[in-house]
Amino acid sequence: MTIRLLRALPALLLLALAGHAAAQSPASGPSPALAETRTAIFAGGCFWCTESDFDKVPGVVETVSGYTGGRTANPTYEQVGKGGTGHYEAVKVTYDPTRVTYPQLVEYYWRTVDPVDAGGQFCDRGESYRTAIFAATAEERAAAEASARALAASGKLPGPIVTPILDARTFYPAEGYHQDYKKLNTLKYTFYRSRCGRDARLEKLWGDAAGKWPVVAAGS
Repeated sequence: MTIRLLRALPALLLLALAGHAAAQSPASGPSPALAETRTAIFAGGCFWCTESDFDKVPGVVETVSGYTGGRTANPTYEQVGKGGTGHYEAVKVTYDPTRVTYPQLVEYYWRTVDPVDAGGQFCDRGESYRTAIFAATAEERAAAEASARALAASGKLPGPIVTPILDARTFYPAEGYHQDYKKLNTLKYTFYRSRCGRDARLEKLWGDAAGKWPVVAAGS
């Protein structure tokens, strides 16, 4: 065996060990599948606030502010705010169903809105600020309707629930400057939410349960 080969043996041994480790490593196999996510759509008045509220929920992986429920394709904020498009300001919530369920999201949603106000939400008035739950499947509709019935029967609200449960329709993401508004414009958001009276009204309606997670079903 030549001196050159003897000198090369340590390097060859290291290469062989590295190859064996790679073959045994889980990383060399197929990557594990990502958890399946689902989406839910809720309208709760100003979408900045609804988006921020759902961002607090463990298991929610993304929220997107947008418009849905109307007649105009690809609407703008100005068009929706002016009225006549039929659209609601809404939020599409993407969530991990192994961490949070659709019925839990619905129960939480009630405690972030005023479901007895048919004309808008808090200081925001008009059709685009109405509340609604948009059900994409028969199972979602059944869960939302059961939740609404239990809440109505609980007697916790000062009037009848006027929040409709509607079939999901095309969701149009809002302009970029509306996304993650609280995170990117914290002071403006905080000032707006306070001046609009949202939290004061929610506390009056829901007490300590206003906007809090976890929630307990109204019928429990």
